Amino acid sequence: MQHLDYQPDRCEALFQEKAAKAFERLKPLAPPTPQYHASIASGYRLRAEFRIWHEGDDLNYVMFPPGEPRNPHIIEAFPIAGPRITEAMPPLREALQGSTELRRKLFQVEFLSTLSGELLITLIYHRPLDDTWQVEAQTLAESLSCKIIGRSRKQKLVLDTDWVEEMIEVEGQAYRYRQPEQCFTQPNGFINQKMMGWLLDQCDKTDTDLLELYCGIGNFTLPFSQRFRNVLATELSKPATAAARWNAEANRSYNIELARLSAEEMTAAMAGERPFRRLADLKQSLADYQFDTLLVDPPRAGLDAATLGLASSFKRVLYISCNPETLSDNLATLSSTHNIESLAFFDQFPYTHHLESGVVLSKKTA
Repeated sequence: MQHLDYQPDRCEALFQEKAAKAFERLKPLAPPTPQYHASIASGYRLRAEFRIWHEGDDLNYVMFPPGEPRNPHIIEAFPIAGPRITEAMPPLREALQGSTELRRKLFQVEFLSTLSGELLITLIYHRPLDDTWQVEAQTLAESLSCKIIGRSRKQKLVLDTDWVEEMIEVEGQAYRYRQPEQCFTQPNGFINQKMMGWLLDQCDKTDTDLLELYCGIGNFTLPFSQRFRNVLATELSKPATAAARWNAEANRSYNIELARLSAEEMTAAMAGERPFRRLADLKQSLADYQFDTLLVDPPRAGLDAATLGLASSFKRVLYISCNPETLSDNLATLSSTHNIESLAFFDQFPYTHHLESGVVLSKKTA
């Protein structure tokens, strides 16, 4: 916990401080008064990973401060993690320490949990895993009531499934998500629900279509399918696209189409610069969609110049950002064509400098 300014009594105050800095950066663009969505102070993080530090017969979870790879800090407790993770950490450590097979050359442990109570633990080794490991790992999974995966170089042993299933309720409707262990998922489930609700509040039901870039496993895609006639969502990651497709089908969201394309590729396709075979199976051509809204949730680098050009052509742009600096730069570019209609800050990562922002942009009228 040494890398976090963990002060639960000041959680909201720390959030307000970094949100104020982000808002100050946006002031030249004349933004509206923002909404603020604070996180719960502990038990919010649904993912966690720790290196395993072996010292004689002892074994501990450790983390390393930035830039100090030889200075392990033992993690005795991790109160920011969700309840399934914090409950599993002590008995898992005890079981690993008591088993020569499970602890030998164990390098890292990763936890993936859900608001609905599922837990997947990945054990990563610097050695091949065999049947003996599998038998002991299965016993461990049963004792912890969780799923376990074993990984080593060019090897992956899945004892149950390599995904967890989440249920998220938004506006009174429950959505079912399959979340694979190596795909990006929102780490703060509490704030994720806040972001979903805020975004949906910005959009009335319409008979036009939505284009979504960086859709991941369909986190925002599913609820937005209730607002738009059709949703075309793109994602470059093959496992994430497969999960998004499963999620759409499981939720009977039949107006969602998915394409495995990067934002840059989709921008080129929209401009008619080149055809893409991965768009050939769409139920209708790009020209037949009636897009008026664009939803983007890019990585920290923000939107590239070509995608900003695409965004400038849309009537409305919904922008979820994890980096206030690149958001500010992108909004400065879009300010020539759009006004900021709504703004919100979300404390996705309490006790850190990271901040999630939501922005709604509307096209300027002549």
